[in-house]
Amino acid sequence: MNFLDLIWLIPLIPLCGAAIMLLFGRNLSKQAISIISPGAVFLSLVLSAGAVLQLSALPEKVHQVVLFEWLPLLKADFGFMLDPLSSVMILVVTGIGFLIHVYATGYMAHEHGPRHGGFYRFFGYLNLFVFFMLTLVLGNNYPLLFVGWEGVGLCSYLLIGFYFHKKSAGDAGKKAFVVNRIGDAGFILGMFFLFQVTGSLKFTEVNDALHSARFSPEVGTFGILSLTAVLLFIGATGKSAQLPLYVWLPDAMEGPTPVSALIHAATMVTAGVYMCARSNALFALTPETSHIVAAVGAATAIFAASIGLVQNDIKRVLAYSTVSQLGYMFVAVGVGAYWVAVFHLYTHAFFKALLFLGSGSVIHAMSGEQDMRKMGGLKDKIPVTFRTMFIGSLAIAGIPGLAGFFSKDEILWQTWSSPLGSKMLWVVGFMTAAMTAFYMWRLMFMTFYGEGRMDEHTKHHIHESPKSMTVPLMVLAGGSVCAGWIGMPKVFGENGFMQGLEHWLGPVFESGKEAAHAVAGHGTAIAEHGGANHDTSVEWLLMGLSTGVALAGIFLARHIYLRMKEAERPTGGALYPVLLNKWYVDELYDFLFVNGLSKGGGTLMAEFDRKVVDGGVNGTAWLTRMTSRVSMWYDTWIVDGLVNLSAFTVRAMSYPVRFFQTGFIHSYALVFLGGVLAIFGYYWWVQ
Repeated sequence: MNFLDLIWLIPLIPLCGAAIMLLFGRNLSKQAISIISPGAVFLSLVLSAGAVLQLSALPEKVHQVVLFEWLPLLKADFGFMLDPLSSVMILVVTGIGFLIHVYATGYMAHEHGPRHGGFYRFFGYLNLFVFFMLTLVLGNNYPLLFVGWEGVGLCSYLLIGFYFHKKSAGDAGKKAFVVNRIGDAGFILGMFFLFQVTGSLKFTEVNDALHSARFSPEVGTFGILSLTAVLLFIGATGKSAQLPLYVWLPDAMEGPTPVSALIHAATMVTAGVYMCARSNALFALTPETSHIVAAVGAATAIFAASIGLVQNDIKRVLAYSTVSQLGYMFVAVGVGAYWVAVFHLYTHAFFKALLFLGSGSVIHAMSGEQDMRKMGGLKDKIPVTFRTMFIGSLAIAGIPGLAGFFSKDEILWQTWSSPLGSKMLWVVGFMTAAMTAFYMWRLMFMTFYGEGRMDEHTKHHIHESPKSMTVPLMVLAGGSVCAGWIGMPKVFGENGFMQGLEHWLGPVFESGKEAAHAVAGHGTAIAEHGGANHDTSVEWLLMGLSTGVALAGIFLARHIYLRMKEAERPTGGALYPVLLNKWYVDELYDFLFVNGLSKGGGTLMAEFDRKVVDGGVNGTAWLTRMTSRVSMWYDTWIVDGLVNLSAFTVRAMSYPVRFFQTGFIHSYALVFLGGVLAIFGYYWWVQ
C-alpha cells in the first residue's frame, strides 16, 4: 500500500469520527462510542506510521498530495505535504492523541444525561480537535495551516467550556477564544506581508523565494521581513501561550482533564512552535526578530515557573508548567536551534500528557478534589498513578537518562553556545530548571507523601483508576523514559541512532542553515550544533550544573514538604501573595480591558455612538429634510411656475387666433371669399 499518496486520509478519518459522533452519537451506545472515536485516531496513527516509514526511503524526504485547486490568487492549493517536520508532528498528534482518547473512555464514563449527551458530544469534539491539528501540520501552505489554526481554536473553546453549566468553564472558554483572536490578527497580517514579499504562500515556494538573491539578512535593521516574522510570532504567542497572551492557558484546566492533556501536550499549544519552525528560513534572515523570540520565550519560562511554585490546584501547577516549557521551546527557536525546539516539543508531549492524565487519575480517586492541600498519603492507595507520575516528574525535572533531560539540556547548551544566544538567556533557563524541579516535586510530595489531609468520606472512597486510564499512563511513562534517546547530544558520542532526530529534521531546516550562513557574512552567525568550536568540556560542565540544580530543587521540596511541619514552612514573605495571585496579571487585564474597555470604554463608546454617530445620522436626516423643503419650494414656484407661465402666455395669445379659428367651414369660406374680393378690389383700385 502506498501510504504516502493516502496522507489526506490521516486528517479525514478523525473528521469522519467527529461527524459520526455529532450527527449520530445520540443513537449509539457508550461502548460503540468508546470504540469508534479512539479507533478513528488509531487508524490515523497507523496511516501516519506507514507514511513516515515510506518517507524515510525517499531521497528528497518530502511528498505532496494536491487534492484540488483552492486559492489560485494566493497560489495555495488544497494539498498536504509530508516531510520530516510534519512527520514528527503527526506521530505526536495521533500517538499521544490516541492514548488520551483511550484514557478518556474511562475518565468520562460517568457522563450521563439524555442518551449520554455529554459522552458522545465530548468525543465528537475530541475527534474534531485531532482533525484540525492534523490539517494544521500536514497542510502544504499557510492558508491551509490557518484553517487548522482556527479550527483548534474553535475546538479549544468547545472543550474548555464543555461543562457549560459552570460559569467558570464558560468564562474560560470565552477567554481562550478572545485571547487567541488577538494573536490570530497578527498571524493574518503576517501571511499577507509574506505573500506580498514572496509572491506565494506555499511553503516550498516561500522557502525558494527567501533563498533567492532578492533577499538579504536584515542584520541590525528592521525591514519588511522582520516585520513579517514579528507578526507571525504574535500569532504564535497567542496559540502557544507566551507573554503577554498566555493568560488563557492556565484557565483551560476548567475543561475535563483529557482536554487539558490534549491541549497541553499534543495539539493547540504546539501549533505556534510548529509554525515558527516551519518558517525557519524567514526567522533565520531576521536575527533582530529572533532576539525578540528568544527574549519573550525566556521571560515566559521563568515568569510562569515562578507562579507554579505556590499554586495549590494540581492541574493549575501543570498548566503553568506548560507555559514555562513552551517558553523553553521559543528560546530554542530564537537562538536558531529549530530542531531542538521540535525535540523538546516531542519529549514534552510524553511527560506532560502523562502528568496531566496522572493528575486526572488523582482527581478521579479523590472524588473530584483538585486542591493538593487536601491530599497526601496517596502513594500506596493508587500505586500505578504514583509510579507513572514519579517517572513523569523526574523527566520534566531534567534528571539524566529520561526524555526531558536530553531536550532541556540541549536548549540550555544552544543558548550558551549560539551567537544568537547569550549567557543571560542561559541563566534564565538555568533558574527555570531549578524552579521546575521544585514545583513538580512539591506537587508530588503534597499529593502522594505524608499523612492524608482529605476528609473521612473521601479517604474511604480512594481507589485506583480502571485499566482504560492506567494503561495509557504506563505507555506514556515508557515514552517519558525512552523518547529522548533519539536526540541525544553529540557529546555522548557519534552514534547515528542517538542523533537520529537531528539528522531526520536536517532537510527541513537546511534553508535556515543556508540563511544563517548568509547572516554570518554580515557579522553574526547561528552556531551549528557540533561545529569546529564545539567545547565538550564546557557542555559537560553545563550539563552537570543543570542536573545539580534540578536535584537541589527536588531535595529542597522534600525538605520543606516532608521534613518540615506545616507551621515551620517558609511563608515566602511579601512575594508569596504576588505569586499566588499570578503577579496580578489577570486583575490588571480585567482593569484595563474587561472593566476598562467594557465599562469605562463602553460608556465612552456609547456616548460617542449617541452623540457623534447617531448625531451625524440625525444631522444628515435634518439636512436631507431641509434640502427637500428647498427643493419642493423651487419645484413649486420656479419650475412649475415657469411651466404655468408659459401655459398662461400661450392661452392669452390664443384669443385673437381663436376669432378666426372657429372650426366651421362656412366661416372659412366667407373669409376666403372676403380675401378674394379684397385682392380684386386692390388691383382694381391700383389700375
